[in-house]
Amino acid sequence: MSASGSSKVIPLDSQVGGHPGVLTSEDGSLLIKPAHPTEVAFYQTVIADPGFAPLRPFVPKFYGTLRLEGKVDDTAPAPEEGSQFKVVEVATEAEKESLVLENLSHSFAKPNILDVKLGTVLYDDEASPEKRARMEKTARETTSLETGVRLTGFQVYDITTGKAVNTPKAYGKSIKPADLPDGIARFFPFGVTYDELANPSSGGASSEAPATGTGLPPDVLLPILESMREDVAEIREALAQVHMRMVGGSLLIIYEADWGRAREGLKWLEEAAEDEDEEDEEDEDEDEDEKRVGPPYLVKLIDFAHTKVVPGIGPDEGVLKGVDTILTLLDGRIQQTKAVIASTEAAPAS
Repeated sequence: MSASGSSKVIPLDSQVGGHPGVLTSEDGSLLIKPAHPTEVAFYQTVIADPGFAPLRPFVPKFYGTLRLEGKVDDTAPAPEEGSQFKVVEVATEAEKESLVLENLSHSFAKPNILDVKLGTVLYDDEASPEKRARMEKTARETTSLETGVRLTGFQVYDITTGKAVNTPKAYGKSIKPADLPDGIARFFPFGVTYDELANPSSGGASSEAPATGTGLPPDVLLPILESMREDVAEIREALAQVHMRMVGGSLLIIYEADWGRAREGLKWLEEAAEDEDEEDEEDEDEDEDEKRVGPPYLVKLIDFAHTKVVPGIGPDEGVLKGVDTILTLLDGRIQQTKAVIASTEAAPAS
């Protein structure tokens, strides 16, 4: 099953957070996960309710639901956003319904991925007293209660080996609030080239292959961080306008680890900024099967199985606190990146 009509699904190999069992279409463009009624309802609300329009650019595209073990009609066209696949063989009642979303990492050659759990409250209204007590304890003993975030897990590509290196959930649960800047630095490391090792005054602009395992050159990472920071600020503004309670939801951050594609992605950002209207028209006509170069990063809100719409109650202050923490962490890494660039430019030639 995919946008091209194939019905095969395979395990998702880039999952860094959430529950296991997430699948992807054979071409990698779609993500299939067990459907929770609350999550399905939330996506339907985002699509249909004008009050949730501010959030639409910041959640994955929702293609509906299906019975995963049922047979998809291969002759039917790909569904429009918010519609459902046509299933020609109905699954049994015992087979769970699945949620079909866009695979956010699909357009990246080497996606560095961070799942940041948002909110100070980790349990919903249906939680038993035992679970509530357990989740309150978890919030107190991790970074969640104080900062509104927990680094659920992340992967960063080792460019020299071509493989992703995973940092497990245990890391995010073990650190204290004061350690969060170090966690962000681990996810946004600096890469250096052989040229820079031989000539530290080269300024970090070399296009040579990296000499150390991970990280983008600071001159490439800086504009990505600055643009990403603007998007997170927009997400914060959108969340402040909607009345909902988001328990167990995350901010997913992805950026390109491949140096060449990251540089091309920055050019894409510049062109998009020059003419956003023209870019939107091009997107509509783009061949979905072509893996084109797009933006070098994205940030989206994900995981809404315990998210509820609560009209008249106001925004989720615990989630807003978490987004504010992310903004502060990005500000810190931006300043560190600027300092590295400045020190490299000031270094005398050898």
